Amino acid sequence: MNTIWGFLLALLLALSGEYLAGIIAPALGLQKGAISGIMMAILLGILVNNLFRLPEVLRPGIRFSVVRVLRLSNVLLGIRLSIVEAGAIGLKALPVIVGTIVSAIAIVTYVSRRVGLTDRLGTLIGVGTSICGATAIVAMSPTIGAHDDETAYAVACITLFGVAAMLAYPFASHWLFAGDPFKSGLFLGTAVHETAQVAGAGLVYQQYFGDPKALDVATVTKLVRNLSMLVVIPAMAVFYHRRSAEGGAAPKWYTMIPLFIVGFAAMSLLRTVGDIGERPFGLLDPAQWKSIVAFVKQVATYCLAIAMAAVGLGTSIKGLRAIGLKPLAVGLFSALLVGIVSFALVSLLY
Repeated sequence: MNTIWGFLLALLLALSGEYLAGIIAPALGLQKGAISGIMMAILLGILVNNLFRLPEVLRPGIRFSVVRVLRLSNVLLGIRLSIVEAGAIGLKALPVIVGTIVSAIAIVTYVSRRVGLTDRLGTLIGVGTSICGATAIVAMSPTIGAHDDETAYAVACITLFGVAAMLAYPFASHWLFAGDPFKSGLFLGTAVHETAQVAGAGLVYQQYFGDPKALDVATVTKLVRNLSMLVVIPAMAVFYHRRSAEGGAAPKWYTMIPLFIVGFAAMSLLRTVGDIGERPFGLLDPAQWKSIVAFVKQVATYCLAIAMAAVGLGTSIKGLRAIGLKPLAVGLFSALLVGIVSFALVSLLY
Protein backbone atom coordinates (compact mmCIF):
# COMPACT_ATOMS: atom_id res chain seq x y z
CA MET A 1 0.00 0.00 0.00
CA ASN A 2 2.93 2.34 0.62
CA THR A 3 3.74 2.18 -3.11
CA ILE A 4 0.43 3.56 -4.33
CA TRP A 5 1.09 7.30 -4.04
CA GLY A 6 4.38 7.34 -5.93
CA PHE A 7 2.88 5.07 -8.58
CA LEU A 8 -0.13 7.40 -8.96
CA LEU A 9 2.20 10.39 -9.36
CA ALA A 10 4.11 8.57 -12.12
CA LEU A 11 0.80 7.62 -13.76
CA LEU A 12 -0.40 11.23 -13.59
CA LEU A 13 2.79 12.48 -15.21
CA ALA A 14 2.59 9.81 -17.91
CA LEU A 15 -0.97 10.85 -18.78
CA SER A 16 -0.05 14.53 -18.55
CA GLY A 17 2.90 13.98 -20.89
CA GLU A 18 0.63 12.41 -23.49
CA TYR A 19 -1.93 15.19 -23.07
CA LEU A 20 0.65 17.99 -23.33
CA ALA A 21 2.25 16.40 -26.38
CA GLY A 22 -1.16 16.42 -28.07
CA ILE A 23 -1.63 20.12 -27.27
CA ILE A 24 1.87 21.43 -27.97
CA ALA A 25 2.29 19.80 -31.40
CA PRO A 26 -0.72 21.53 -33.06
CA ALA A 27 0.16 24.80 -31.28
CA LEU A 28 3.57 24.70 -32.99
CA GLY A 29 2.03 23.89 -36.34
CA LEU A 30 3.14 20.25 -36.20
CA GLN A 31 1.07 17.19 -36.97
CA LYS A 32 -0.37 15.11 -34.16
CA GLY A 33 2.26 12.73 -32.77
CA ALA A 34 5.17 14.95 -33.79
CA ILE A 35 6.00 15.40 -30.08
CA SER A 36 6.51 12.27 -28.01
CA GLY A 37 4.35 11.78 -24.95
CA ILE A 38 7.04 9.55 -23.48
CA MET A 39 9.61 12.31 -23.77
CA MET A 40 7.22 14.81 -22.21
CA ALA A 41 6.62 12.40 -19.29
CA ILE A 42 10.37 12.10 -18.67
CA LEU A 43 10.86 15.86 -18.77
CA LEU A 44 7.88 16.44 -16.48
CA GLY A 45 9.33 13.95 -13.99
CA ILE A 46 12.72 15.67 -14.01
CA LEU A 47 11.04 19.08 -13.63
CA VAL A 48 8.86 18.01 -10.70
CA ASN A 49 11.69 16.24 -8.87
CA ASN A 50 14.06 19.20 -9.14
CA LEU A 51 11.59 22.02 -8.52
CA PHE A 52 9.83 20.49 -5.53
CA ARG A 53 10.94 18.52 -2.50
CA LEU A 54 8.96 15.32 -2.88
CA PRO A 55 7.70 13.65 0.32
CA GLU A 56 9.49 10.43 1.23
CA VAL A 57 6.15 8.62 1.12
CA LEU A 58 6.31 8.89 -2.68
CA ARG A 59 9.72 7.24 -3.06
CA PRO A 60 8.65 3.56 -2.68
CA GLY A 61 6.02 4.01 -5.39
CA ILE A 62 8.47 5.76 -7.70
CA ARG A 63 10.96 2.95 -7.17
CA PHE A 64 8.17 0.39 -7.76
CA SER A 65 7.37 2.09 -11.08
CA VAL A 66 11.00 2.16 -12.20
CA VAL A 67 11.62 -1.49 -11.29
CA ARG A 68 8.40 -3.52 -11.28
CA VAL A 69 6.29 -1.63 -13.81
CA LEU A 70 9.27 -1.36 -16.14
CA ARG A 71 9.91 -5.10 -15.94
CA LEU A 72 6.25 -5.77 -16.66
CA SER A 73 6.44 -3.55 -19.74
CA ASN A 74 9.53 -5.40 -20.95
CA VAL A 75 7.82 -8.74 -20.48
CA LEU A 76 4.74 -7.58 -22.39
CA LEU A 77 6.88 -6.17 -25.21
CA GLY A 78 7.79 -9.76 -26.01
CA ILE A 79 4.42 -10.23 -27.71
CA ARG A 80 5.53 -7.85 -30.47
CA LEU A 81 7.90 -10.48 -31.92
CA SER A 82 7.83 -14.20 -32.61
CA ILE A 83 10.61 -16.23 -31.03
CA VAL A 84 12.16 -16.69 -34.49
CA GLU A 85 12.24 -12.94 -35.15
CA ALA A 86 13.67 -12.22 -31.70
CA GLY A 87 16.37 -14.88 -32.13
CA ALA A 88 17.34 -13.55 -35.55
CA ILE A 89 17.69 -10.01 -34.22
CA GLY A 90 19.75 -11.22 -31.26
CA LEU A 91 22.20 -13.09 -33.49
CA LYS A 92 22.62 -10.11 -35.81
CA ALA A 93 23.20 -7.80 -32.84
CA LEU A 94 25.80 -10.03 -31.16
CA PRO A 95 28.94 -8.62 -32.87
CA VAL A 96 27.99 -5.04 -31.95
CA ILE A 97 27.15 -6.06 -28.38
CA VAL A 98 30.47 -7.85 -27.89
CA GLY A 99 32.42 -5.00 -29.47
CA THR A 100 30.86 -2.29 -27.32
CA ILE A 101 31.22 -4.30 -24.09
CA VAL A 102 34.87 -5.18 -24.63
CA SER A 103 35.79 -1.64 -25.74
CA ALA A 104 33.99 0.06 -22.87
CA ILE A 105 35.37 -2.16 -20.12
CA ALA A 106 38.95 -2.13 -21.40
CA ILE A 107 39.20 1.58 -22.18
CA VAL A 108 37.08 2.97 -19.32
CA THR A 109 38.91 1.01 -16.62
CA TYR A 110 42.25 2.16 -18.05
CA VAL A 111 41.19 5.81 -18.26
CA SER A 112 39.75 5.65 -14.74
CA ARG A 113 43.11 4.62 -13.33
CA ARG A 114 44.89 7.30 -15.32
CA VAL A 115 42.72 10.10 -13.88
CA GLY A 116 43.02 8.84 -10.32
CA LEU A 117 39.75 7.03 -9.67
CA THR A 118 39.84 3.89 -7.55
CA ASP A 119 39.90 0.58 -9.41
CA ARG A 120 36.53 -0.21 -7.85
CA LEU A 121 34.82 2.94 -9.11
CA GLY A 122 36.38 2.64 -12.56
CA THR A 123 35.25 -0.97 -12.81
CA LEU A 124 31.69 -0.08 -11.79
CA ILE A 125 31.40 2.75 -14.34
CA GLY A 126 32.87 0.54 -17.08
CA VAL A 127 30.53 -2.38 -16.35
CA GLY A 128 27.49 -0.14 -15.91
CA THR A 129 28.11 1.65 -19.18
CA SER A 130 28.81 -1.46 -21.20
CA ILE A 131 26.10 -3.83 -19.95
CA CYS A 132 22.94 -2.62 -18.29
CA GLY A 133 23.49 0.36 -16.04
CA ALA A 134 22.50 0.21 -12.39
CA THR A 135 21.61 -3.51 -12.50
CA ALA A 136 25.16 -4.44 -13.52
CA ILE A 137 26.65 -1.99 -11.02
CA VAL A 138 24.63 -3.43 -8.13
CA ALA A 139 25.56 -6.98 -9.19
CA MET A 140 29.24 -6.06 -9.55
CA SER A 141 29.64 -4.05 -6.32
CA PRO A 142 29.77 -6.88 -3.75
CA THR A 143 32.12 -8.96 -5.90
CA ILE A 144 34.84 -6.29 -5.70
CA GLY A 145 34.04 -4.92 -2.24
CA ALA A 146 32.92 -1.53 -3.57
CA HIS A 147 32.05 1.14 -1.00
CA ASP A 148 28.53 2.55 -0.83
CA ASP A 149 29.61 5.96 -2.10
CA GLU A 150 31.41 4.38 -5.07
CA THR A 151 28.29 2.44 -5.98
CA ALA A 152 26.15 5.57 -5.62
CA TYR A 153 28.54 7.65 -7.76
CA ALA A 154 28.59 5.04 -10.52
CA VAL A 155 24.78 4.74 -10.55
CA ALA A 156 24.40 8.54 -10.64
CA CYS A 157 26.77 8.83 -13.62
CA ILE A 158 24.97 6.08 -15.50
CA THR A 159 21.56 7.59 -14.77
CA LEU A 160 22.54 11.11 -15.83
CA PHE A 161 24.18 10.25 -19.14
CA GLY A 162 21.74 7.45 -19.86
CA VAL A 163 18.81 9.86 -19.61
CA ALA A 164 20.64 12.34 -21.86
CA ALA A 165 21.27 9.56 -24.40
CA MET A 166 17.65 8.40 -24.20
CA LEU A 167 16.45 11.87 -25.17
CA ALA A 168 19.06 12.63 -27.85
CA TYR A 169 19.92 9.32 -29.51
CA PRO A 170 16.56 8.57 -31.21
CA PHE A 171 17.04 11.70 -33.33
CA ALA A 172 20.79 11.19 -33.74
CA SER A 173 20.34 7.58 -34.89
CA HIS A 174 17.62 8.52 -37.39
CA TRP A 175 19.99 11.07 -38.89
CA LEU A 176 23.18 9.01 -38.70
CA PHE A 177 21.62 5.93 -40.31
CA ALA A 178 19.43 7.79 -42.84
CA GLY A 179 16.19 6.57 -41.28
CA ASP A 180 17.11 2.86 -41.25
CA PRO A 181 15.11 1.46 -38.29
CA PHE A 182 17.17 -1.72 -37.96
CA LYS A 183 20.49 0.11 -37.66
CA SER A 184 18.90 2.71 -35.39
CA GLY A 185 17.55 -0.05 -33.15
CA LEU A 186 20.97 -1.72 -32.92
CA PHE A 187 22.52 1.62 -32.03
CA LEU A 188 19.92 2.41 -29.36
CA GLY A 189 20.19 -1.09 -27.90
CA THR A 190 23.97 -0.87 -27.49
CA ALA A 191 24.64 2.85 -26.92
CA VAL A 192 22.02 3.62 -24.24
CA HIS A 193 22.73 2.29 -20.74
CA GLU A 194 19.65 1.13 -18.81
CA THR A 195 16.93 -1.24 -20.00
CA ALA A 196 14.33 1.42 -19.18
CA GLN A 197 16.26 4.04 -21.12
CA VAL A 198 16.64 1.77 -24.17
CA ALA A 199 12.93 0.98 -24.23
CA GLY A 200 12.12 4.66 -23.78
CA ALA A 201 14.47 5.66 -26.61
CA GLY A 202 12.95 3.04 -28.91
CA LEU A 203 9.45 4.23 -28.14
CA VAL A 204 10.44 7.87 -28.73
CA TYR A 205 11.84 6.79 -32.12
CA GLN A 206 8.58 5.01 -32.93
CA GLN A 207 6.44 7.97 -31.92
CA TYR A 208 8.48 10.52 -33.85
CA PHE A 209 9.34 8.54 -36.97
CA GLY A 210 6.39 6.15 -37.15
CA ASP A 211 8.39 2.93 -37.34
CA PRO A 212 8.07 0.29 -34.60
CA LYS A 213 10.96 -1.83 -35.88
CA ALA A 214 13.58 0.28 -34.11
CA LEU A 215 11.87 -0.41 -30.75
CA ASP A 216 11.73 -4.14 -31.46
CA VAL A 217 15.40 -4.31 -32.46
CA ALA A 218 16.53 -2.09 -29.56
CA THR A 219 14.58 -4.17 -27.00
CA VAL A 220 15.93 -7.54 -28.15
CA THR A 221 19.47 -6.15 -28.47
CA LYS A 222 19.31 -4.82 -24.92
CA LEU A 223 18.00 -8.09 -23.51
CA VAL A 224 20.86 -10.02 -25.15
CA ARG A 225 23.24 -7.38 -23.82
CA ASN A 226 21.83 -7.89 -20.32
CA LEU A 227 22.55 -11.62 -20.53
CA SER A 228 26.24 -10.83 -20.93
CA MET A 229 26.26 -10.24 -17.15
CA LEU A 230 26.48 -14.01 -16.83
CA VAL A 231 29.98 -13.91 -18.32
CA VAL A 232 31.26 -10.36 -17.77
CA ILE A 233 30.63 -9.90 -14.04
CA PRO A 234 32.35 -13.13 -12.87
CA ALA A 235 35.20 -12.47 -15.32
CA MET A 236 35.64 -8.89 -14.07
CA ALA A 237 35.53 -10.11 -10.46
CA VAL A 238 38.33 -12.61 -11.16
CA PHE A 239 40.35 -9.96 -13.00
CA TYR A 240 39.91 -7.48 -10.14
CA HIS A 241 40.92 -9.99 -7.47
CA ARG A 242 44.08 -10.86 -9.34
CA ARG A 243 45.13 -7.21 -9.04
CA SER A 244 43.77 -6.61 -5.55
CA ALA A 245 43.33 -8.51 -2.30
CA GLU A 246 40.04 -6.73 -1.58
CA GLY A 247 36.50 -7.73 -2.48
CA GLY A 248 34.24 -10.71 -2.10
CA ALA A 249 33.44 -13.80 -4.16
CA ALA A 250 31.66 -13.59 -7.48
CA PRO A 251 27.90 -14.32 -7.33
CA LYS A 252 26.42 -17.56 -8.67
CA TRP A 253 25.69 -17.36 -12.40
CA TYR A 254 21.99 -18.15 -12.05
CA THR A 255 21.41 -15.21 -9.68
CA MET A 256 22.33 -12.81 -12.50
CA ILE A 257 19.63 -13.91 -14.97
CA PRO A 258 17.01 -11.10 -15.01
CA LEU A 259 13.59 -12.75 -14.76
CA PHE A 260 12.03 -10.20 -17.13
CA ILE A 261 14.21 -11.67 -19.91
CA VAL A 262 12.61 -15.06 -19.25
CA GLY A 263 9.22 -13.34 -19.30
CA PHE A 264 10.00 -11.60 -22.58
CA ALA A 265 10.96 -14.95 -24.14
CA ALA A 266 7.76 -16.53 -22.81
CA MET A 267 5.59 -13.79 -24.35
CA SER A 268 7.51 -14.09 -27.61
CA LEU A 269 6.89 -17.85 -27.55
CA LEU A 270 3.19 -17.21 -26.87
CA ARG A 271 3.06 -14.93 -29.94
CA THR A 272 4.82 -17.60 -32.01
CA VAL A 273 2.36 -20.34 -31.02
CA GLY A 274 -0.62 -18.00 -31.45
CA ASP A 275 0.39 -17.12 -34.99
CA ILE A 276 0.58 -20.77 -36.05
CA GLY A 277 -2.38 -22.21 -37.90
CA GLU A 278 -5.69 -20.80 -39.00
CA ARG A 279 -7.14 -20.59 -35.47
CA PRO A 280 -4.76 -19.38 -32.71
CA PHE A 281 -4.39 -22.11 -30.05
CA GLY A 282 -7.21 -23.96 -31.84
CA LEU A 283 -9.72 -21.79 -29.94
CA LEU A 284 -9.63 -18.17 -31.03
CA ASP A 285 -10.75 -16.38 -34.12
CA PRO A 286 -7.80 -14.66 -35.89
CA ALA A 287 -9.44 -11.28 -35.34
CA GLN A 288 -9.73 -12.00 -31.61
CA TRP A 289 -6.05 -12.93 -31.42
CA LYS A 290 -5.08 -9.72 -33.23
CA SER A 291 -7.18 -7.74 -30.75
CA ILE A 292 -5.48 -9.45 -27.80
CA VAL A 293 -2.02 -8.77 -29.24
CA ALA A 294 -2.93 -5.11 -29.87
CA PHE A 295 -4.28 -4.77 -26.31
CA VAL A 296 -1.12 -6.24 -24.75
CA LYS A 297 1.02 -3.91 -26.86
CA GLN A 298 -1.00 -0.95 -25.63
CA VAL A 299 -0.68 -2.02 -21.98
CA ALA A 300 3.08 -2.37 -22.49
CA THR A 301 3.20 1.17 -23.86
CA TYR A 302 1.28 2.58 -20.88
CA CYS A 303 3.49 0.69 -18.41
CA LEU A 304 6.58 2.01 -20.16
CA ALA A 305 5.24 5.58 -20.02
CA ILE A 306 4.70 5.24 -16.26
CA ALA A 307 8.21 3.83 -15.79
CA MET A 308 9.71 6.67 -17.85
CA ALA A 309 7.93 9.29 -15.76
CA ALA A 310 9.32 7.56 -12.66
CA VAL A 311 12.83 7.64 -14.17
CA GLY A 312 12.42 11.42 -14.47
CA LEU A 313 11.22 11.60 -10.87
CA GLY A 314 14.38 9.80 -9.79
CA THR A 315 16.76 12.12 -11.64
CA SER A 316 18.27 14.72 -9.32
CA ILE A 317 20.36 17.52 -10.78
CA LYS A 318 21.41 18.73 -7.33
CA GLY A 319 22.67 15.29 -6.40
CA LEU A 320 25.28 15.49 -9.13
CA ARG A 321 27.28 18.04 -7.13
CA ALA A 322 28.32 15.34 -4.68
CA ILE A 323 29.82 13.19 -7.41
CA GLY A 324 32.77 15.43 -8.19
CA LEU A 325 34.25 16.28 -11.55
CA LYS A 326 36.46 13.21 -12.12
CA PRO A 327 33.78 10.50 -11.88
CA LEU A 328 31.43 12.75 -13.85
CA ALA A 329 34.06 13.23 -16.57
CA VAL A 330 34.73 9.49 -16.75
CA GLY A 331 30.97 8.83 -16.92
CA LEU A 332 30.63 11.28 -19.82
CA PHE A 333 33.67 9.79 -21.57
CA SER A 334 32.33 6.25 -21.20
CA ALA A 335 28.89 7.24 -22.52
CA LEU A 336 30.42 8.92 -25.57
CA LEU A 337 32.80 6.01 -26.11
CA VAL A 338 30.02 3.43 -26.19
CA GLY A 339 28.04 5.61 -28.60
CA ILE A 340 31.01 6.06 -30.94
CA VAL A 341 31.97 2.36 -30.90
CA SER A 342 28.35 1.33 -31.49
CA PHE A 343 27.98 3.75 -34.41
CA ALA A 344 31.25 2.55 -35.96
CA LEU A 345 30.39 -1.16 -35.67
CA VAL A 346 26.83 -0.74 -36.95
CA SER A 347 28.09 1.31 -39.89
CA LEU A 348 30.85 -1.17 -40.75
CA LEU A 349 28.95 -4.44 -40.28
CA TYR A 350 25.48 -3.68 -41.66
